[in-house]
Amino acid sequence: MKTKIEDYLREIESYSANGADSLEQFRIRFLSKKGIIADLFDQFREVPGPQKKETGQLLNTLKNAVQTKIEQYREAFEQQVVTGDSNLDLSLPADFLEPGTRHPLSLIRSEIVKIFANIGFTVTEGPEIEDDWHNFSALNFPPEHPARDMQDTFFIESDPDIVLRTHTSSVQIRTMEKEKPPIRSIFPGRVFRNEAISARAHCIFHQVEGLYIDKNVSFTDLKQTLLYFSREMFGSNTQIRLRPSYFPFTEPSAEMDISCNICSGKGCNICKYTGWVEILGCGMVDPAVLENCHIDPQVYTGFAFGMGIERIAMLKYIVRDIRLYFENDLRFLRQFVAAS
Repeated sequence: MKTKIEDYLREIESYSANGADSLEQFRIRFLSKKGIIADLFDQFREVPGPQKKETGQLLNTLKNAVQTKIEQYREAFEQQVVTGDSNLDLSLPADFLEPGTRHPLSLIRSEIVKIFANIGFTVTEGPEIEDDWHNFSALNFPPEHPARDMQDTFFIESDPDIVLRTHTSSVQIRTMEKEKPPIRSIFPGRVFRNEAISARAHCIFHQVEGLYIDKNVSFTDLKQTLLYFSREMFGSNTQIRLRPSYFPFTEPSAEMDISCNICSGKGCNICKYTGWVEILGCGMVDPAVLENCHIDPQVYTGFAFGMGIERIAMLKYIVRDIRLYFENDLRFLRQFVAAS
């Protein structure tokens, strides 16, 4: 047996693997349950007592030699340092895995949600396919309002009462119908308008609207909320101004501008040299809208606001063409890896 083990040791010492398959066959031959090592250990039981120590040491040496040889070649194969011919061209550049990133609109949406969450606003979402009541009638849109025209709204051909929502204000109505005041929530989501696609407009875009209903809510509360949001989003030096406007579902209504974050209010081509940029519409919820949702306007008041996420993203990232957000151009999206 001693002679047999010594022969195997010489064989192992001279063994050269020419590939992973060859090495695996070597391992099976020596180390499998029916391999050479297992067979020798079975024979070891019959070795006379005086020879057991020396034979046992030789047997352990053989087993260690096999394992060492296998580990050496495995390491070499992993590094592609093989003996014999190799098809691997080590001069080729490495195939780097590029990091992924969130879409810039998702980044802005998350930032808006976080800002309002800090002052107690929850997030509520609703259906993108709406009925006339929630999209128009409950929001005080009269039957002859231009928004109801085919050139402004996508109507479902089989049912003219069903539309692709034109704003997330429809979710405000659903929330007021289901919940009792106080209500403090924002409504992010995708909306649809029948508009020609250009650098400044798209038929699909994203909005975040907000609603606060409670006792003794005033226009001052609205102004302070929007000032807080503007400074959190665009910087602590941001100023706001509110200009009178008209929306069917708020009274009084206003459009809000911020001091241009590009030129710090000094005037540039982004703000058309006025120092101000419009970012959202807002106002006090019309009492008729509260009544439509079975909320007593004699007891409760509230404010609402709405902004386009693309509009905020264009100002935040200084992007002049809204179409870039929908084209999935990797050259554009790679710029937001660090932001995510």
